[in-house]
Amino acid sequence: MKLTRRTFLQIGITAFVLYLAIRYWPVAAKLIAVLLGACLPLFLGGAIAYVINILMGFYERLWFPRTANKGLIKARRPVCMVGAILSVVAVLAGVVLLVVPELTACIKALIGQAPAAIEWLLEQPLAEQLIPADMEQRLANLNWSELIEKAQGILASGVSGAVGAVSGLFSGVVTVLFGLIFAIYLLLGKETLGRQCRRVLDAYLPAVWRDRVLYVLGLLNRSFRNYVVGQCTEAVILGSLCIGGMLLFRMPYATMIGTLVGVTALIPVAGAYIGAGVGAFMILSVSAKQAIWFLVYIVVLQQLEGNLIYPRVVGSSIGLPGIFVLAAVTVGGAMFGVLGMLLGVPLTAALYQAIRDDVSRRELRRQ
Repeated sequence: MKLTRRTFLQIGITAFVLYLAIRYWPVAAKLIAVLLGACLPLFLGGAIAYVINILMGFYERLWFPRTANKGLIKARRPVCMVGAILSVVAVLAGVVLLVVPELTACIKALIGQAPAAIEWLLEQPLAEQLIPADMEQRLANLNWSELIEKAQGILASGVSGAVGAVSGLFSGVVTVLFGLIFAIYLLLGKETLGRQCRRVLDAYLPAVWRDRVLYVLGLLNRSFRNYVVGQCTEAVILGSLCIGGMLLFRMPYATMIGTLVGVTALIPVAGAYIGAGVGAFMILSVSAKQAIWFLVYIVVLQQLEGNLIYPRVVGSSIGLPGIFVLAAVTVGGAMFGVLGMLLGVPLTAALYQAIRDDVSRRELRRQ
């Protein structure tokens, strides 16, 4: 490598920037956090556009594929985009309308049954051992004025917390709205944006590095696209099995709980347990025995799904062996929680394919 004046200048600038970043890292971290917060709607819009684009592409392939009508061709993109957005909104609205009313009714039923349950517990012999005999004397000696003052303080802090929660909710709604608008712009002009990015790469990167960047981006795109499709397929399978088993064992709320389990199963491996917890709570309003049997059934079903169905369905769709799928979910969840579980599998699939291609190239060179 030939050392030129420009090379020394680049090395000096890079070293100076690294020194400033290390020396003033707290300030730099705050600036990075502010920048990421400002770019959150853009990141969210990109994620929404990526997911909707999969469904939109499916609709575009069905929209008069062999037509020569210019009007139909021109209307293909906006019509399919609106159809994809409405499809996602319809699924989410259907889940909410199916689950929330029944969940509210279950909570009311449990609250109505609470006095009788408490009275039954107090009549049990074990309750006499747990409740002190001088409970009435202790209650009479309590300083009620002090308790009322504490309750007022808790209520005041709760009001301020509620105001903060409402403000956070409004901020979240605005962020989602801006993200959706940004996603629509991305979907309408994705070809133009792709050509512009390609021109930038051609202008600023050598041909070798440009090809490598395009290869990595293509690999990530295929991995994430196949992962989203496989994850949705696996969620449908798990929800259907849950509905079928609950109908077979005559458990209440079968369709609703199965739908909820399928939706929460979009979170790899652990998501179904979230839906199962809500489902068990709802069945508890009807029968405690059935709620216990439902939990047993979900544990067995989740073990079957997590060790057999999930690795085969998701792993085969992204070209990743089942053992690596389980490893990616385990390590990603331990390091970054739910986000790590969502991103660990497609990133591992892309890395696996990159290493596999590199090994193949090296073997060809040796031969």
